[in-house]
Amino acid sequence: MNASVRWDLVAEGLRSDWADVAGRAMHARVSTLALPPHAPVVVLVHGIGVSSRYMVPTAIRLAETCRVYVPDLPGFGLSAKPSGILDVPALADALAAWMRAVRLARAALLGNSFGCQVIAELGARHPALITRAVLQGPTMDPRARSAPRQILRWALNSPFEPAGKWTSLGSVVRQDYRDAGVRRVLATFRVALGDRIEDKLPRLQAPTLVVRGARDPIVPQRWAEEATRLLPRGRLVVVPGAAHTMCFTSPDQLASIVRPFLAEGARSSSASRTA
Repeated sequence: MNASVRWDLVAEGLRSDWADVAGRAMHARVSTLALPPHAPVVVLVHGIGVSSRYMVPTAIRLAETCRVYVPDLPGFGLSAKPSGILDVPALADALAAWMRAVRLARAALLGNSFGCQVIAELGARHPALITRAVLQGPTMDPRARSAPRQILRWALNSPFEPAGKWTSLGSVVRQDYRDAGVRRVLATFRVALGDRIEDKLPRLQAPTLVVRGARDPIVPQRWAEEATRLLPRGRLVVVPGAAHTMCFTSPDQLASIVRPFLAEGARSSSASRTA
């Protein structure tokens, strides 16, 4: 599959899709490649301020073997903008409502950064929807739950991202921040800081893979190990040379880890149906 991307539209192999969720339009990028009926189904969840554009590099790689859905959470990307700021429970409920609207009874969930917080909340509030979870760079490290510490860690992360891809990512982030609006981005950042993901991870019962870039200062090794221990069925994978925005800057490495994990779940599900 050609990995070329038109950031203002969609990537090759993905189409734009719309669903009505509680009277508001939610946009998603959805894979188009015909796959066997029992191919894994995966929903990708973006981080703070950005949109499904940010997840496209990973999406187009997973779409070779998986049915992929990449929604814009309410207030972000091309989805409708609610008048107020949605907290993490409200975003998780909106994601659950969207899954039901597009008739996804169950799916694997893959999130980056703040998207992991939304997935953890979804697992606590709507456990039946999740078959497996991948938490790539899960925030917030409880030992750095303040704006100054997070901003410093983001600044430290920048030099560790591949230079060319970091420039492309900057273009995507700027467009997404314009779409969402500065007020919503900053308010959602405050929401993320106040969210205690560590209280929800023990309630995420699905098999879960924690993926950390070895050079990620936002998610230090200590926190990645702690998050994995909190999960009832957690595993940790550390990717050499990768940093925080692996879903955009190191998508081949991320996809190579995620594909067998999702295939394992699809095989288990198929075996259960035929038993």
